[in-house]
This record gives sequence, structure tokens and C-alpha cells, in this order.
Amino acid sequence: MEKLKILINAYACSPDKGSEPGMGWNWCTHLAKYCELHIITEGEFREKIEAALPGLPQGKNMHFYYNPVTEEVRKMCWNQGDWRFYIHYKEWQKKTLDIAKQIVAEHKIDILHQLNMIGFREPGYLWKIKNIPFVWGPIGGLHKFPSAYSEGAGIKMRVFNRLKNTINTLQIKYDGRVNEALKRGSLLISSTPDSYRAIKIHKKKDSVLIPETGTFISADVPTKRFYEEDFHALWVGRLIFSKLLPLALRSLAATKNKHIVLDVYGQGNESQETEAKKLATDLGVSAQIVWHGNQPHAIVQKAMREAQLFFFTSVSEATSTVVLEAVSNRLPVLCFDACGFGAIIDETVGRKIPLTNPQQSVTDFAEQLNMFFANRKLLEEMSLNCKFLQQKLSWDEKAKNVVNLYKKVLSGVASHATNKSSSF
Repeated sequence: MEKLKILINAYACSPDKGSEPGMGWNWCTHLAKYCELHIITEGEFREKIEAALPGLPQGKNMHFYYNPVTEEVRKMCWNQGDWRFYIHYKEWQKKTLDIAKQIVAEHKIDILHQLNMIGFREPGYLWKIKNIPFVWGPIGGLHKFPSAYSEGAGIKMRVFNRLKNTINTLQIKYDGRVNEALKRGSLLISSTPDSYRAIKIHKKKDSVLIPETGTFISADVPTKRFYEEDFHALWVGRLIFSKLLPLALRSLAATKNKHIVLDVYGQGNESQETEAKKLATDLGVSAQIVWHGNQPHAIVQKAMREAQLFFFTSVSEATSTVVLEAVSNRLPVLCFDACGFGAIIDETVGRKIPLTNPQQSVTDFAEQLNMFFANRKLLEEMSLNCKFLQQKLSWDEKAKNVVNLYKKVLSGVASHATNKSSSF
């Protein structure tokens, strides 16, 4: 039977990155096991993509088309919060439409798929191509920043978060291009329960709930590390406000436990790093923190296999690649019961605390850190349980699920006839 031919718009795609580029790559490499893909992407990672393809059995099913931007635009993209990027990104999407039209003219494309970036406010333009089913998703960015956690932010950040919450609601309600894409979609995929609810409430449309990121099935990871005297909690992320590293530092101090070490992977700008290190000094926990800075993806994965706990304090994410990377590396997770990761992490592989306010969260996280420190057997059990969640959320299961949805679309089973289905 001839494979389905899928045209994919994936701005961010790289074989050796996490976050959006890793998400794009993993979706494509796993879908390519079952479909023939024509993938339009930005050119930053072209050399890495072309070096990786020959080593993949399914590489012959992956045809890449590059639409590069300037280095200046790439820097804007990596600098989250730089709204100037969206001006250039919109132009990139217009050029991508021209490339897509040429591909459609030369190949029999069965499905058009707007894959990433997952933020709902930029749906691209593939939906303008007529007579071919259009799939959009995973769709993210529809969660609201919890205002109680703006405490400690400057006035600029507080205004930004309030404004972003308001703009999100206005855009999903009234943005013409967003609404055209949602209306045109034969299948909509929500990355989180927040996105599912927002699309249902504001547009009266159903979507399929599938996290934007997935897990790998790992080999057994030694569990003796859970019984070592020093207890390493791993924190990974950029030092931007929404990740709430200061809350992690305060939680560490509140444990009053000098045997807990916080390994911080990631960087920010000079001001963010200076403030974080000063806070650690003021709290008296500098000796308990190892500042690793930015490290290659493989180094972070190795650190996950050596730590005792993944400590994730973000309050504004989709599902978060790093959380599922922790599960892939059989590392128990401590996080908020929020966003997409809150719908995935359960009592078998970690602990979640509710969104309340920063002071209460410091107390709650400190209690959980001390509980884990004192209960190493529980950590070992959670690590072993990660195997089952890996299987449930694996990239391959996700790809098979989406391919079946493609087939339903092509057989006339429209997404609005589906109920809230999920890969987890």
C-alpha cells in the first residue's frame, strides 16, 4: 500500500536539540516510519539534518526544503519575549506558502500539516491551499500566566504577563487568520488541556489532545544512585521569569537540609544570572548550588540519569520537553500541577503541588524535597514506574496515533466528530 504523502510546516527542526527544534525533529522522524514527508523548515540546522538523515532507515521518506532567515532573526527567535520576531516569522510563513504550493504542484500531497512552532497566534498559511485536508497542531500558547506568581517581577514583567493573558483571549476570539485556520482545519490537535478548553469555549470546536512532545523507551537506568547521601535535584531551563528559578532557590533554603544539592543547567542574560547568584548568597545556599550553565543536550541527558530528582518550577509552559526527557531518563519529577506537564505527571512517577501563591509554594516544594530526601525507596519505585509512562507517551505511539487520525480525515471522519481523545 502506498504511503500517505504529508506536507509539514516545521519552522524549528533539529536532530540534536531539545525544545521546539527537538519536538519538530522527533515528530517528523517518527511519522516518517509510516508516511512520506515533505518538510519545510528554517535553515539554521540544515547541516545537522543532512548529516543525520543517511543514518535513519526512514530517512528516504523525509524530503527537506529550506527557507532560511538571517542570523539577526534567529537571535530574536531564541530570545523569548522579543515580539519583533513575529514580524519576520509572518514573512517566513508567506514564503513557506509559496514553497508549499510548488511542492503540491509537483507531488500528490494527501495532508497539509502545520506542525510548529506550536504557538496558536501564528497558524501559517498552509490552510490557504484548497482541496487538500489541513491539520493544525499541536496547538499551544493558550494557557494564562497565573497572576499570583508575578510577585517579585518588575512592573514591566507584571504588565507584560497581564497584557499577554488579555491578548491571548482576544486573539483566539477575533484574530482573522487564526480563525480562518481553525475553521479550515479538518483536524485540530491541542497540546494541553488549556488549549483544548480554549478552542472548545471560544470557537465551539473539538480537538484531539496530544502533547507536543514525547518520550523515548530507555534501557534500565541504575537505581543505586537514589541511596547516595548527597541528594541532587536537577533544574533545567533558561533563566527567564516564567521558569521561577528564584522560587526553586527559596524552596531549597526552606528545606534547611544541607545535603540537598541543586544542579542548575541553563543560562540567562548577565543581569538574570547575577540576580540569581546574589539571591542564592542572600539565602545562604550558594554552597548547595552547582551552576552548570548551558550544556550540550547529551550532557543534560546524562545528568538526568545521575540525579535523584527533576525539580521543575515553571508555571507557563505547554507540556515541556525537559519534563518528558526526565521521564525518558527514568528520573522522578517534582513540579506544579499546571500546564501540559501537570496532566501527565502522576503519583507513580512524581509529585505535584497546586498553584496557590509563591510563599505557599516555597513551603510545599520544601516539604516535598525533604520527603524525597528521606524516602529513597519511593524514588527508586518512581524511577522504575517511568518505564510504563514512557511506553504510553512514546514518540512512536504518538506517530501511530496521528497517522490513524490522518486516515480518518481522508476517509471523511472529520475531527469535529471526535470527542476529547488523548495519547495519555
